[in-house]
Amino acid sequence: MNHYLKNEFMKIKPENFGGDFDDFLRDDGIYEDVVAAAIKRVVALQIKDEMKRRQITKSEMAERMHTSRAALDRLLDPDNTSLTLSTLGKAAQALGKKLRVELE
Repeated sequence: MNHYLKNEFMKIKPENFGGDFDDFLRDDGIYEDVVAAAIKRVVALQIKDEMKRRQITKSEMAERMHTSRAALDRLLDPDNTSLTLSTLGKAAQALGKKLRVELE
C-alpha cells in the first residue's frame, strides 16, 4: 500500500467498518445533498423519457407547462437541484401524469 493510501486509510473511523454507505455519507455530512442530487437525476430522467416517448419537444413542453424554455432546461438539468413542487406539478400535468410526494 502506498504512503498516501495508507494515510487515507488510517483516517477512516473504526465505527465505519461494517457500516453501510448511508452511514458513511451521514458521517461526512453529505447524506442529504447526495440524496437530493440522486432524486433530481431520477426525476429529470423520468421527465425526459416521457417527453421522448410522447414525442414532445422542449418548446412544446415549456408551452404546456406555461413556463420558459430556460425554466424547463433547469428542470431537466440533473445537476440543478433547486426545483419547486409547483414546477414538478406542472411537468406532471403537462405529461398527463400525477405527482406523488411522500415521506419515509
